[in-house]
Amino acid sequence: MPAETWNFQAYRGSQPPTFANQAELACARVLDYYGIPWEYEPRTFVLEKEEGRIVEAFTPDFYLPEQDLYVEITVMKQSLVTRKNRKLRKLRERYPGVNVKLFYKRDISRLAERYRLDLAS
Repeated sequence: MPAETWNFQAYRGSQPPTFANQAELACARVLDYYGIPWEYEPRTFVLEKEEGRIVEAFTPDFYLPEQDLYVEITVMKQSLVTRKNRKLRKLRERYPGVNVKLFYKRDISRLAERYRLDLAS
């Protein structure tokens, strides 16, 4: 989902972000509205290697440099979130100094309701 139509003021990346879904766009809009500097998918964390090859990695959706916080957005059904939670546990084990927060579908729904955002897609 290209974001070229949005004029983000607080975005700190070098290329326009391409969001995976409406929930990510909505979060970017809220961060931007409040002037919170953010980057989109700036880093991939290697979680597992086999014979020198990366076999598992995790790329959080947002990074908030002023808070030194990574944010992951998931709109999967709660029953399908197990794999993402496992990746987050691995990330926290392998990178204990990295702060990461996961926002679930219910959190995004509340955000959309509060800020009257359209998350139809």
